[in-house]
Amino acid sequence: MFDRYLVDVSSVVFIHPWCFLLLPIPLIIYRLIPAYRTKQAAIKVPFFDTLVDALGEKPTEGASQLTPQWWQRVILLISWLLVVAALAKPTVLGEPQVRERLGRDVMVVLDLSGSMAEPDFTTPNGQKNTRLAAAKQVLADFAETRKGDRLGLILFGDAAFIQTPFTSDLTAWLALLEQTDVAMAGQSTHLGDAIGLAIKVFDQSYYSDANNSEPREKVVIVLTDGNDTGSFVEPIDASKVAAAKGVRIHTIAMGDPTTVGEQALDMDTIEKIASVTGGKAFEALNHEELVVAYQTIGELEPQLYESTTYRAKHSVHRYLIMIVVALYLLAFCMVCLRRWLQNSIVSKREATSRKQSERQEGACDV
Repeated sequence: MFDRYLVDVSSVVFIHPWCFLLLPIPLIIYRLIPAYRTKQAAIKVPFFDTLVDALGEKPTEGASQLTPQWWQRVILLISWLLVVAALAKPTVLGEPQVRERLGRDVMVVLDLSGSMAEPDFTTPNGQKNTRLAAAKQVLADFAETRKGDRLGLILFGDAAFIQTPFTSDLTAWLALLEQTDVAMAGQSTHLGDAIGLAIKVFDQSYYSDANNSEPREKVVIVLTDGNDTGSFVEPIDASKVAAAKGVRIHTIAMGDPTTVGEQALDMDTIEKIASVTGGKAFEALNHEELVVAYQTIGELEPQLYESTTYRAKHSVHRYLIMIVVALYLLAFCMVCLRRWLQNSIVSKREATSRKQSERQEGACDV
């Protein structure tokens, strides 16, 4: 575990760098405070000078100063450096991590009725295109601008079904959008049922999200080219439920309603769906107007995406203290071993001297 902290020394920072000011304290103490001296037993006699002259020895002080060996000095120096470094609290910065905060959930509700195959849209290069193909192209461009949003896709015709649940994977969302085709959901236009399904998906997404302390905004974009033709729930009633649940609906009516369709496009219903929920209604009769509609929606629903970069911190000061403890244990073991060896040598010498004395005494007796 500690090995990974040694990979990049530049990522090590000290939380309390001022602690390194403590480094010269041992030197100051050594210079200003006298060393401790151990006291030894002595006999006070009035004829001290005469005794010294008779013995011919130089008198010494009654207290002596212990002198550490070189390896003890090294251990003391290293230990002090490690303790000061631990007080400075060295911290290793981990790899940069990106924390993303998603802004809003956007559900795209796409009409796949038979009239969406009408080739009455002209591309910027002058080619004729079906309504569905034009919608796919504009939706792909729109999705590229929704970084940080979760996109979903509901297709409707005779019935409404979920093609893509909410996801932040735009590549997967675009792939599933590309798989859509006209009439794969039937020939009719059950707009009210599609709005109702979108509301249900929002509710399920909210309750299944464990981290819902910061609720996201809920937006529905409905793209259709016809009137509702038999939904169980009227579009206006569905939009009122959406408004009560905080879902904002933007509606886009595309194509010329006089060319294809059993009934004329009811723009009053389209506009009321949007106004009830606080959204906006658009009428796109050509490719340019469709592009403008989605650009306007993008301006009305700006990105709420937030991205913050942080680096996890791992304090390693405890490892320095562990090294200090290990050094002192090593020094203690070395001292104990040295004393044991000295005692063993002294014991052997005493035993040898004792045997020699016994032999000499035995020789004298003989």
